[in-house]
Amino acid sequence: MFSSIDQKKQQLDSKRPFPIHTLKTIREHLIVNWTYNSNAIEGNTLTLSETKVVLEGITVGGKTISEHLEALNHREAILYIEAIVKQNQTLTEWQIKSIHSLILKGIHDDQAGIYRTENVPISGTRHLPPDYSQVPDLMAQFTQWLEGEGVNLHPVARAAAVHSEFVNIHPFVDGNGRTARLLLNFELMKNGYPPIVIEKEQRLAYYTALDEAHTTGDFSRFISFVIPNVDRTFDWYLELL
Repeated sequence: MFSSIDQKKQQLDSKRPFPIHTLKTIREHLIVNWTYNSNAIEGNTLTLSETKVVLEGITVGGKTISEHLEALNHREAILYIEAIVKQNQTLTEWQIKSIHSLILKGIHDDQAGIYRTENVPISGTRHLPPDYSQVPDLMAQFTQWLEGEGVNLHPVARAAAVHSEFVNIHPFVDGNGRTARLLLNFELMKNGYPPIVIEKEQRLAYYTALDEAHTTGDFSRFISFVIPNVDRTFDWYLELL
């Protein structure tokens, strides 16, 4: 399953160090596209071009303050995970809460970085998240798994599993999807893979694969969803670099 992306990773690694200006352009493009698509999946109505100008500090007429904050906050969360990747940090509950706090900053401050204290259904899925009373223990087990059994998985499989299990627990009232996609890319980036963008047009396939993982306990379909996205991203990087 991973042979193609492993070969492309070797090709990309052989091109290091990357040209500084090209890398800067790729990063700027990535931040805008990642922010736009991740927010759009959750219902944000900013277009790609509107997201770009909001990140440049310009207010878009007819859009809510929350939609502006969702874009700005998401960029801050990307910068945060870039920083902890550079510091070679492992993923902890504190970091997960910090990422979530950035996502909801100024929007739902009373919920930012705080595990839910109520039960919440996920619309459009068969999966019912665990009772809120189980969340602290499940999150502790989740981070322990990352440092234990999770280490043995291929980095792409582990990134997919992190996303899937995090959404399965659904530890926060809101912002779980955006946080999960950030965690997926954190796992990819810390292992030398480029971050991927799950596009809003993929939403149905994305949710279907996740729902199957959560209702059957088998996340292979979600891994199969993630792999082509990683493969396509490698092609893009290799073409530019």
